[in-house]
Amino acid sequence: MFGELSVAEIITDEILIIETSGEMPEVAYHGAIHYMTSDVDGPGLNLTQSHLNELKLAVVEGYRRIIVRDITLENRDKGLYRGLARCAVNWNRLEKYCRAEGLAVDGVAAEVCCCLKRFLTAELKDVRHGRQTCVNCSASCLDELAAAVGLDIDQISTDLEILFTRH
Repeated sequence: MFGELSVAEIITDEILIIETSGEMPEVAYHGAIHYMTSDVDGPGLNLTQSHLNELKLAVVEGYRRIIVRDITLENRDKGLYRGLARCAVNWNRLEKYCRAEGLAVDGVAAEVCCCLKRFLTAELKDVRHGRQTCVNCSASCLDELAAAVGLDIDQISTDLEILFTRH
């Protein structure tokens, strides 16, 4: 025990930190590992593979949160919104992380696909009604993101180009 906390409580706290750390969940993961195992002010734990797996899944959840944040239309006028360009960057980071760790990205891809479809459909409607687009990436970037998450972008609209010409 570290003070009054059990190993499970320490792991749970670190999972929360990783999941809510911001733009780089895997950096938070490595920080958590260092803190729990090597930091002189840390608890000096010997983490099991099960603990490590829980922490790795927290990285996936952290990326899922920030990716979905940036394809949630209600966020586009808020300071936390980073746009589709950042969403694509974080999707690529998540895919790379999952490949390196042997983790599946399918469940996250399905959710992102649904969210992206909803986002683009609503954004198109708003732009057609005169709102300036919030799309901050190129058409090719959007095409790559859509393909990566399994979204057939052609099913959304034949005039997606209006999202890239009204800045």
